[in-house]
Amino acid sequence: MARMIDIITSAVSGMNMSTARFEAATRRIAEKPESDLAQNLVEAKLASLEFKANVAVVKTANEMWKATLDILA
Repeated sequence: MARMIDIITSAVSGMNMSTARFEAATRRIAEKPESDLAQNLVEAKLASLEFKANVAVVKTANEMWKATLDILA
């Protein structure tokens, strides 16, 4: 059980970091028109993909937890 919590905690931390990266990139796009638009768009897209990957980790951990409970029940 502790291992499952570690996995979820790590994924949530990753989601928080991805959100911060996405916000920083979109803020640069909005506030600094002279900034490299392509680079900021790529960074925002990567942050979005990282967030989705971490959501998938949480979903998989949840499914594994449910399966474990079913086996033990």
